[in-house]
Amino acid sequence: MKKESLKQTIQQGFAGLFHICKQELKAVFKDQGVLIFFLLVPLAYPLVYAFIYTNEVVREVPVAVINNSNTALSRQFIRTVDASADVHIQSHCADMEEGKNLLKETRVYGILYIPESFSKDIASGKQTTVSIYCDMSGMLYYKALVLASTNASLTLNKKIQIQRMGNTTERQDEVSTAPIEYEDISLFNPQDGFASFLIPAVLILIIQQTLLLGIGLSAGTARETNRFKDLVPISRQYQGTLRIVGGKSLAYFLIYALVAAYVLCLVPQLFDLVQIAQPMTLLAFVVPYILACIFFAMTCSIFIHHRESCLMIYVFTSVPLLFISGISWPGAAVPTFWKVFSWIFPSTFGINGFVRINNMGATLPEVLVEYQALWIQAIVYFFTTCIVYRRQIILSRRHAMERLRMFRLRKLVAKTSK
Repeated sequence: MKKESLKQTIQQGFAGLFHICKQELKAVFKDQGVLIFFLLVPLAYPLVYAFIYTNEVVREVPVAVINNSNTALSRQFIRTVDASADVHIQSHCADMEEGKNLLKETRVYGILYIPESFSKDIASGKQTTVSIYCDMSGMLYYKALVLASTNASLTLNKKIQIQRMGNTTERQDEVSTAPIEYEDISLFNPQDGFASFLIPAVLILIIQQTLLLGIGLSAGTARETNRFKDLVPISRQYQGTLRIVGGKSLAYFLIYALVAAYVLCLVPQLFDLVQIAQPMTLLAFVVPYILACIFFAMTCSIFIHHRESCLMIYVFTSVPLLFISGISWPGAAVPTFWKVFSWIFPSTFGINGFVRINNMGATLPEVLVEYQALWIQAIVYFFTTCIVYRRQIILSRRHAMERLRMFRLRKLVAKTSK
């Protein structure tokens, strides 16, 4: 009898779990708001970000030139700068004031100033100076102008050295101007592009943020439609903590298994981003990340009492979480407090681990710290979710009992008055 009773209990538990999973899936697809966060946002946002940064680098930055030297050598320097892919000489200005006006009107993003003594100093063997004034509101403009000017300067320096050395062969010229030959190789980002650097971190963050918003919105809806404003309804299937948590999380996992495959695998392939991850390594890493995000979102949903609350609470956190993850800003430069604070969020370990797996081809042992941290978070947040849902079950029962007592009291009063 005991074995049969235990078997029935297990069967009822699984039946309740799958019932709750089914009901949660129905609720997701019936609620337009939740559907937007679970499907539309993960489908559209990665495409929007990838389209914005699809050019990878900034090319043909408009620049103004002030050539006070006006010699063949200074014009050669300007032509070399203009010939680069990064800079386009937009205007030739008579003085600095004209260049400043163009900069204020954002018609150009930098000024290249060549002094009057440019060619004279070089001819007399003195060092000359070329000044660069750049709009620092856009760091990529500064990078493009500095790189183009530096490369033009190195090219011109090489020609001047060759003229003054008087070598007899081209090989002597090569050895004299470059005694140590070097080769510049960009590891893991061959185009030195912004998309290959930023998009992988954004993709992994989208999974966490949409789960927070979607589950929070669903929790707010459940409270608003409940008679007692409780998160857990009074029902025979909604009796056990594990079956409630397991059923809801299973529904979210089924949805986000497909969403993650699209976001992390298909989007980088569509835009030719760096993608050298081993499939099984990526799968093994993404599973604890999704679980950690689901249980984290379910724990946080306890604070959501209205549908709109999650938008005000969670949306603004996206940019700070990207900064403190150590990707968009070097982790070594993040203050200790914020570094420790970032460990609360699965996105911190998810972003760092995914970037190393996807962009650098790391194996699971090489991201063991992040992998273990995600499993620890998944387990910890699973227990916190069970705790908060257990409390909600108790509150739901208490409210139902109070309602029942009030109903019986009113019934008794009605009988007595008769």
